[in-house]
Amino acid sequence: MNQERMYDILLGPVVTEKSTMGSEFNQVTFRVALDATKPEIKEAVETLFNVKVTNVNTNRTNGKVKRFRGRIGQRSDYKKAMVTLEEGQTIDVTTGI
Repeated sequence: MNQERMYDILLGPVVTEKSTMGSEFNQVTFRVALDATKPEIKEAVETLFNVKVTNVNTNRTNGKVKRFRGRIGQRSDYKKAMVTLEEGQTIDVTTGI
């Protein structure tokens, strides 16, 4: 996989209360491309952050239908990846790549 595809797969970190609770278990949560597969996500995280990944769990969320001033709209679908790192490995999501 080329470097450009790796940057297209990982869209950004998810920083919420629930995702930061996962850091106790060596987990980091990323928002990823809808067409990304688990092996691609694993390779991208290992290459870009120089860490060893043990497990990747994904969650695809469909966008909600919302109304604004009587007009119907829809939020876009998105996909999250919860990446489990090996013991002793860390990723600082507050800094850029």
